[in-house]
Amino acid sequence: MEKLIALVFSNPSVSLLVLGVIGALVSLARRPKPRNRPVVVEAFTAHFFLFSVGIGYLYNFVMHVFFGEFTARFIGWADSPFQTEVGFASLGMGVAGILAFRRGLSFRVAAFLPPAFFLWGAAGGHIYQIARTGNLAPGNAGAILWTDLLLPVIGFALLWLQKKNPLPSGNGIIEKTGNKAAPGYDC
Repeated sequence: MEKLIALVFSNPSVSLLVLGVIGALVSLARRPKPRNRPVVVEAFTAHFFLFSVGIGYLYNFVMHVFFGEFTARFIGWADSPFQTEVGFASLGMGVAGILAFRRGLSFRVAAFLPPAFFLWGAAGGHIYQIARTGNLAPGNAGAILWTDLLLPVIGFALLWLQKKNPLPSGNGIIEKTGNKAAPGYDC
């Protein structure tokens, strides 16, 4: 059990992605039939935003602001005051991700652009550090590098699927109109 806990906390991006998939599956199992394509896409997109963006960036905030020295060591870097700035940027992205859980496509696109470009920029930095200094620390190479590259691809794919498979109006998702969530919508 101790090894499982260590694995989850040393790979938060992968763990939260898996939790998002589990959350979507549980949400779909609790939802009455029919579970058509728009409903399935919505469940996976909503839970991606809740877990991979919202909770993921709140976790990043806590780790960089309150455990900066540990986090720097995990990445293979020296501790720096810039970690606090990264942490507070992560706080903003995390809050936007949680709000995007129950919002429509336009809000989600706007909420996803900053973390997507942050992740791709971080991946570029990790690759540079690997090539230049041979930094193969767990927080610079491995799962972190791959999720920095792939989470934006997954997020943009989900947003594209949501655009191609919109939910009908009155679905409980708050879009431009500001409608309240409909009773019984459980995502």
